[in-house]
Amino acid sequence: MTLLLILAFLFFVGSVVGWILELFFRRFFSANNPGKKWINPGFCTGPYLPLYGSGLCILYLIAGIRSYITFGNKVADTAALLIIMALAMTVIEYIAGIISYKGFHVRLWDYSDEWGNVQGIICPKFTLYWGILGVAYYYLIHPNILEALDWLAHNLASSFFIGVFYGVFILDLVNSANLITKLKKLADEYEIVVRYEELKNHIRITYDETKQKYNFFRPFRSEMSLSDHVKELKIYSEELKNKIKARKEKQN
Repeated sequence: MTLLLILAFLFFVGSVVGWILELFFRRFFSANNPGKKWINPGFCTGPYLPLYGSGLCILYLIAGIRSYITFGNKVADTAALLIIMALAMTVIEYIAGIISYKGFHVRLWDYSDEWGNVQGIICPKFTLYWGILGVAYYYLIHPNILEALDWLAHNLASSFFIGVFYGVFILDLVNSANLITKLKKLADEYEIVVRYEELKNHIRITYDETKQKYNFFRPFRSEMSLSDHVKELKIYSEELKNKIKARKEKQN
């Protein structure tokens, strides 16, 4: 099996598994989801996150250079490899975050409240999380990945489903890019940075308050316009800033 097909398969698996991990993380642990609702993670409609798909491909390639890392100690060699994995995933996260933030004025995630964060895009805590995922991949997944790829090579029918995935994924990506473009226009109009997860959560709360049926795979569909939702979030953000400012002035 060629490297291109291997990476295509890994991107598919990583995107789907990453979506599942983020789904549960945002439901039970995310501070941006105070209502603890089930919210579709990521900027695509379907059950996949390209960041994780790209990350799994990178982890696979990095694991392949294990024999080239030689400090004369097996533990040190493995530790260096895992550190490289964590840093590589952090770099991928930063590139994706800075493109959405600087290019479209949209924050797909926000670590501004985390210690040691860089522009609210990356932070030490999540680099640690990437490192833990790197450990899980290296010890639990990578040793078995060749067997999985061998099975894939001998079961070509599975290639059909991967092909379907990429067809749907490309269409979804185009649709999501159009949404990001709309959000950029709104961000420019209201002179703000749109926080993607906060916006989705706000729409979900609106559904609950009006007792409408929420569409999990179409989180931005609402009777209110997208512009009205963004405007409400801007007003809420300004009110919150004024309260914090007033509290600090009172303390001083």
